[in-house]
Amino acid sequence: MGRIIAFLSGKGGTGKSTVVCNLGAALAAMGKHTVIVDTDLTMADVGLMLGLHDKKVTLHEVLAGKAKPEKAVYQSFYDLRVVPCGLSLAGVESIRLDRVRDVIKKLAKNQDFVLLDCPSGFGEDTLASLRAAEEAVLVLNPDFASVSNALNTKTIAQLLGLKVRGAILNRVQRGALPTRRVALTLGLPILAEIPEDPEIPRATAVGEPVLVFAPRSRSSRAFKKLANVIARVD
Repeated sequence: MGRIIAFLSGKGGTGKSTVVCNLGAALAAMGKHTVIVDTDLTMADVGLMLGLHDKKVTLHEVLAGKAKPEKAVYQSFYDLRVVPCGLSLAGVESIRLDRVRDVIKKLAKNQDFVLLDCPSGFGEDTLASLRAAEEAVLVLNPDFASVSNALNTKTIAQLLGLKVRGAILNRVQRGALPTRRVALTLGLPILAEIPEDPEIPRATAVGEPVLVFAPRSRSSRAFKKLANVIARVD
């Protein structure tokens, strides 16, 4: 069974979904069997970012008992596997959160990595995803508010029994808080610094990871380094 890693943010807007999509693509490009599961049941982004927003069978249908988990798995770039979530709020009404853990465990079979793009905060949908995960990675921006939220997120994740592997600093630019200061405040290693890069929104607009859209960009290089770090973690 693959490593099930929950990617968490204390608040929205950190670019967590962007990080998950590009990390997943980078791991797949390394030959790692990787599946991304968009567990944000009400504000799904992964399907839009990877050009899978028009799929009829999504995590919504699986959690409603209308489809088997494998029917919601789609092939993406570099043979990355993706389970998108539905965009319709009507689809949320029939889901059962108690099914989330078993569905994720089934998807983890024959995989090296399962990356969970969790909702921001700690609502019932986030908690349902975390019951299936064993590890967590925080995604934050290098500013005071984001660091404060990340500190609270780390505490809650640890109370839930997750091993918090570290943090990813996203949208790093001049004038940001120093990485060392963030690491000391969080008491966690910084796994990667992803720079602010105009190629990322351009890639998102056409439904591609930045690794595909602009493989020589600064952000692409950073995501490849992050994939190597994640792959080496025991």
